[in-house]
Amino acid sequence: MQVLEHATPFHAGIGRIGVLFCHGFTGSPWSLLEWARLTADAGYRVALPRLPGHGTSWQELNVTHWRDWYAAVEREYRELSAACDQVFVAGLSMGGALALRLAEKHPGGVAGLILVNPAVVGYPNTRAIPLLSKVLPSAKAIGSDIAQPGVDEYSYERTPLRAAHSMLRLWADVRACLDLVTCPVLVYRSTTDHVVPAASTQYILSHISSEEVSEQLLHRSYHVATMDHDKEEIFAGALEFLQQHSA
Repeated sequence: MQVLEHATPFHAGIGRIGVLFCHGFTGSPWSLLEWARLTADAGYRVALPRLPGHGTSWQELNVTHWRDWYAAVEREYRELSAACDQVFVAGLSMGGALALRLAEKHPGGVAGLILVNPAVVGYPNTRAIPLLSKVLPSAKAIGSDIAQPGVDEYSYERTPLRAAHSMLRLWADVRACLDLVTCPVLVYRSTTDHVVPAASTQYILSHISSEEVSEQLLHRSYHVATMDHDKEEIFAGALEFLQQHSA
C-alpha cells in the first residue's frame, strides 16, 4: 500500500551520538519531523522510522500487531547502536511505550529517554476496546489533539480497534517491566491532554528505577505537544538533556 507523503521516514546526521524517535498510534513520522530535523542539525545521528501500518490506511494498521511496531524501532535501535557510541530514544504517546520497552530490553544500551505524553495507561473508556474490537472494525479518531489552530497531525480519520487492542497489550507488557528502566529520563506532560491521562506519566515515574528523572509540565499544549505551542520548550530541553548525558 502506498505510503502517504507526510509519513516518509527520516534519517540524517553522521554524529557518534544517536537519537531514535518513535511516533504514536495512528500517527506518523510527521508528528516528530521538526524535532528530528532540529536534532540532526545539532550534530546528532537521527532515525525516525514509520511504524508498520501507519501512514497508509487505518485498515492496514488493523492487521498489524504491537510486536511489529516494536520490531521496527528495535531494528533502528540496533542500526544506530552499530554506528554510534551512545543511543538515546525519544517517544511521543505510544512511541513513549515503545521507547520504554527498548530501555527495558537494553538496560545497558539506551543512554536516556525523552518522553512526551507517554502512554502506558488510558482513560476509562479504553476498557471497552477489547470487547468492541470483536464487533467493530474502527471507532472515532483520536489524533490531532493540538491546541494551536491550523496545525494537523495527519493521523488516521478512524481508530482501528483491533490495532488499539494490541496497543493495550503493549502497555501491559511495558508496565510489567518498568523497574528495569534505569537510564536518565526526561518527561514532558501536557496539563490538558484529551488522549492520555496524567495517570500514565504518574505510573511510569512511580515504577521505573532511574535515579535521574525530570518531569516538565506543558501548560499551553494538548497531546501532540511536539507540534503545539510548547514545542520549542521540548526541543530546547531535549537538546540540553542530550548534551548533559552524552559521553
